[in-house]
Amino acid sequence: MVTLAIDTSAAVAVALVTADGTTLATQSVNERRRHAEQLTPMIEEVLAAAGLTSADVTGIAVGTGPAPFTGLRIGLVTAQTFGLALDVPVWGVPSIDVLAAQAVDELRLHPGDEVFAVSDARRREVYWARYLVVGPQAAVVRVAGPAVDKAADAITAWLRSDAEMPGARMVIVGEGAVLYPGALPLTTGAPRVPDPAMLARIAVARAKAGVEQPTTPLYLRRPDIHEKQPKQ
Repeated sequence: MVTLAIDTSAAVAVALVTADGTTLATQSVNERRRHAEQLTPMIEEVLAAAGLTSADVTGIAVGTGPAPFTGLRIGLVTAQTFGLALDVPVWGVPSIDVLAAQAVDELRLHPGDEVFAVSDARRREVYWARYLVVGPQAAVVRVAGPAVDKAADAITAWLRSDAEMPGARMVIVGEGAVLYPGALPLTTGAPRVPDPAMLARIAVARAKAGVEQPTTPLYLRRPDIHEKQPKQ
């Protein structure tokens, strides 16, 4: 089994991952305005790098955001189109969940630790979600969000009202923290954008557990461009 992972919530990123979680090939481009031009060639390039063809793909994982409208839509449409063409399942995973799962691995977090993931929502805002680490192998549970707020307001969601576990860590991850360090200080060594390989691993694990994975996009607000309304 080989999963093709696609994420356009931040960078344009793709990966090919085997059933045991091995990354065969991955590629990303920090391009926020030319998703359509970048994505399909990148998919072809990772397939070639892995020595595979589209016929070898048995499932597709796609990031569902939250993210701005246009880039996210292109990733979702591309994943759904490939899924239909190849007759394979398409699994949607919130991209912000991927950030939290990466933090468990990259920061060596333990059960009881917490992750506050923040990504760029533009308009001087961030998308955020709060997670509790519940086990090894990047196991997290979302306990609040996702939502969109001004950076200074989002940090209030990070404040704990319950008693902290002795020795528990609280970390902030994601490029939202890079953009607004005064309000959201990025934890040293924290991931900044979703890793498509982690996206694939989460999708496969959830599929095996029978978890429903809709590809409904998480826009959280209306697009920047609206259709003109007819005059009355």
